This record gives sequence, structure tokens and C-alpha cells, in this order.
Amino acid sequence: MSDHVLDPAIAGRLSRTDDGLVAAVVQDATSNRVLMMAWMDDAALAETLATRRGVYFSRSRGQRWVKGETSGHVQAVRSVEIDCDGDTVLLRVDQTGAACHNGTTSCFDTATLLRED
Repeated sequence: MSDHVLDPAIAGRLSRTDDGLVAAVVQDATSNRVLMMAWMDDAALAETLATRRGVYFSRSRGQRWVKGETSGHVQAVRSVEIDCDGDTVLLRVDQTGAACHNGTTSCFDTATLLRED
């Protein structure tokens, strides 16, 4: 459990889902590749900002988790931005190892639905 509390000025800018979450898009800071999408509650965002490690909220487990805590595939967070609507945050990270729980570099390595000609 985290002792980190989100700054009220930041919390006031967020537009959360009914269950108190905000979408988090995670991008590789060097390649610009989108690595994953996850969810954050206020405590996960606060911990991410305080520790510069990717911390998220698992809807299926109903708890926060630190990326790489068990796998070693950690994320060193370089920057965090809030989008214009306040319903998504963008994390730019240095990823160690696979970002996807399936062992791939990106969670978007599964299927391409449309490609440039």
C-alpha cells in the first residue's frame, strides 16, 4: 500500500471513470513506440510521480501494482503529461525488458488491423 497522496491541484485536473480511474498510455521515451495502456487511481499516479516508477491499478485484482516488481521489467518514468480533457495521462518511460505481460516489447505487437500501403 502506498503512502503517497496526489497533489490536490493535479487531482482537480483529472476526469476519472465512475470507479475512480484514469487511463494511462505508456510510451517508450527513446523510440516513441506505445508500449501499453493501463489504469491509474490517484494513489498510483501519486506514487508514480514520487518514485518515477510505473505504478498502475489492476481492475481485475482490485489493487495497485508496480510495473516490474515481480518480473524485473521495470519502467523508469521520464515524464508524465495530462491530456486536454484530463481523462488520460501519458507516461514516457525507459523500459527494461518486455512491457507486455505476454513477454513482448509492446502490448500492441499482437495484431495490426490496418497498415500504410
